[in-house]
Amino acid sequence: MSTPSWHELEYSPRLSVPDAALYFRRWAEESSAARQALEHHASLAYGDGPKETLDLFPAPNSHYLLVFIHGGYWRAFDKDDFSWLAPPLVEAGISVAVLNYALCPAVTIAEITEQCRRAVAWLYREAPRYGVSPQMLLSGHSAGGHLTAEMFATRWEAYDLPAKAIVGGIAISGLFNLEPLLQVSINTDLRLDLQSARASSPIYKPPTLQAPLVLAVGALESSEFHRQSQLLHQAWPHNCPEVISLPGLHHFNAPEALTNLGSPVWKPFLR
Repeated sequence: MSTPSWHELEYSPRLSVPDAALYFRRWAEESSAARQALEHHASLAYGDGPKETLDLFPAPNSHYLLVFIHGGYWRAFDKDDFSWLAPPLVEAGISVAVLNYALCPAVTIAEITEQCRRAVAWLYREAPRYGVSPQMLLSGHSAGGHLTAEMFATRWEAYDLPAKAIVGGIAISGLFNLEPLLQVSINTDLRLDLQSARASSPIYKPPTLQAPLVLAVGALESSEFHRQSQLLHQAWPHNCPEVISLPGLHHFNAPEALTNLGSPVWKPFLR
């Protein structure tokens, strides 16, 4: 067996977190329990595709709607793996929507990005029907962090969505320059070339929103995951004034910061 390349090691968290599979199992188990415990609207269709669905967990008297976009390198996982985020947030008065989207290689990253735009626009129009404020905080982890940033570079007038509907975002362990992924084996599924990698890299786009976008990375993550967030901080200093390092966390427990309302990722939104 050949030794993984530097790019492979830096961009493959499963190689550096030996018990990664335990997290995936726990996500599924805790998510199933959350769906049993909480009243919610399952698999609401935001588009025509079979994967264009979302789960909505309304909070009584909610003052925010946290929209979560899951990771998995655009080719793995499902909304049903991330319902575990909802219970502590709903208890705190924050409604939660967990998005699903089609996966590579069946679709491209550009198509996934477009699906997420449709989902956000749908939530703005439809969330009030479910008693949920359409004041949205967009969030995501890993590939979902990338997709969150892509939402911040979207011209929302084309989707009949006022920019003020999105009041902020939290991108955890995001990828904002996709060019290094040309050197990683997952590109067999992503099918990126230099042109499409640049076209899907938020660092090359101007932000269209004035809202704050919190960038956070687990302190134990690879140097490249830290550098990726620094790149967006440098490109978008107005939206992203700093990169938060989450002490003691690695790639697969870093999203737990979203369930801790005392975490610094929440500071701009909870006074």
